[in-house]
Amino acid sequence: MRVSVKQLRAYPWILRPFFWNQKRRYGAILQPGLLWARVPKLFGAVAVLYGVLDRKSSPLGPVLRSLVTVRVSQINWCRFCVDINSAILAKRSGSMDKVKKLAQWKESDLFDEKEKVVLEYTEAVTYSDQQVTDELIKRLKSFFDDDSIVELTGLIAFQNLSSKFNSALDVPPQGFCKLPDDHSSNNQA
Repeated sequence: MRVSVKQLRAYPWILRPFFWNQKRRYGAILQPGLLWARVPKLFGAVAVLYGVLDRKSSPLGPVLRSLVTVRVSQINWCRFCVDINSAILAKRSGSMDKVKKLAQWKESDLFDEKEKVVLEYTEAVTYSDQQVTDELIKRLKSFFDDDSIVELTGLIAFQNLSSKFNSALDVPPQGFCKLPDDHSSNNQA
């Protein structure tokens, strides 16, 4: 990593329950959390935003949310994000099949029409050389209302923030998921 993390006892006591919860949930304290926590107000803001976007009552299903987070992570070359988000996608979908085929989603039968339009939108928002078109929004609206599209866009934007932060600081994977060899492919195919 390009910036060091502090020893756990050096962080404000108010953040320690978050670290305890990460250890309980993931089996380890997440390195990005320790980096964000170097600036506690940033950590708090990021934690709250993530909690809102990944809540059970989200209009976006858990598998769909995971597809978005893994795809953005692949595009942004975030090794940590691909690792943890792929593990979550595999758990939520019940297999590694979608993880293995996500970079080639356009050619795969594993993804339904709703997932494909969400992935197309995800790429249009994430790649700086692409644009979101009115036609793409019209296709999204066949599956989602306006509030859900706002939430989807927020999720994509958040994952871009997270994966670019981790990629810039060279946060390594923590071994959450055994990934296929081509997991970091960002090809537009």
